[in-house]
Amino acid sequence: MAELVLEVKGLQTHYKLDQGIVKSVEHVDLDVYRGKTLCIVGESGSGKSVTARSILGLVDAPGRIVGGEILLHSDKEGGETVDLVGLESHGKQIRQIRGKDIAMIFQEPMTSLSPVHTVGNQIEEAVLLHTNVSKREARELAIVALRQVGIPRPETRLDTYPFQLSGGMRQRCMIAMALVCKPRVLIADEPTTALDVTTQAQILRVIRNLQTTFDMGVVFITHDLGIVAEIADDVAIMYLGYVVERGTVREIFHDPKHPYTKALLRSIPRLGATGVDQLESIRGMVPNPFNRPTACPFHTRCDSFMPGKCNTTMPPITRFGNNREVRCLLYGDEGSDSTDLGVEA
Repeated sequence: MAELVLEVKGLQTHYKLDQGIVKSVEHVDLDVYRGKTLCIVGESGSGKSVTARSILGLVDAPGRIVGGEILLHSDKEGGETVDLVGLESHGKQIRQIRGKDIAMIFQEPMTSLSPVHTVGNQIEEAVLLHTNVSKREARELAIVALRQVGIPRPETRLDTYPFQLSGGMRQRCMIAMALVCKPRVLIADEPTTALDVTTQAQILRVIRNLQTTFDMGVVFITHDLGIVAEIADDVAIMYLGYVVERGTVREIFHDPKHPYTKALLRSIPRLGATGVDQLESIRGMVPNPFNRPTACPFHTRCDSFMPGKCNTTMPPITRFGNNREVRCLLYGDEGSDSTDLGVEA
């Protein structure tokens, strides 16, 4: 049985704006295990990135976590479990956890890396912040980290600025910065976006190899189901702030239950399709966060919509065995255990 490293229970992250309250994340449950990859999948606006930022306490104002728990389990037997929700976002304790126990690869390295500091300075800063080493030792560790992610001539690249590097090289530097302190959990927020296919494959290979080396739990955020099929152990499908389905990658691909999951899988281009075969798409758009549908958030786009039910009742979580969940009224009587979180329509 894999070791549970990070546990998210009933997470709620809201943004209080003049126009109203945006419920970006609603009652999200996630489990991250050492040595395994959890992929969070969904369209833009589903709440994937806000969930990731909530874990590290990096939610931008006026957003705040209003409910739930984020439990970081100790790697030592009998060690203390820390609820990250209870920590101050700029406090000493959460700053010790960021980068050391939980690290994050951000979506766009050009805006995440400082343009006025060398790559070496930024990686060395992470080492000096979390370990008791000299500046010379920090530089050596930075060189090792760059070499691990496949940067050629790391001794030279250490003194270059981000704008002097290609997109793929910058992303590798971001990975090196995230992994230099050997975290137990790595959060990768669409790390292959805007990269060509060859570079994407190289970045995925680097992350997979380093995961095996450090025995990390990985949370991989993406909208590319091809990547999910290649790297995931477990999958969480998000829509409009909710996790609508959870399961292993085999269960999600071979036995999808939620209509949204099925629609996502049908929209994947297939080899061998002829010119007369039209690529299926999900009708409609993700609703405006200020005008959320009542009850089931997906009912306005759902092919299995049941009038009088889906638009009036919030689906409870229906469980099918261990860690297999779906939030849909189609399965309310089939699952082994149905749990209503008390969400009002």
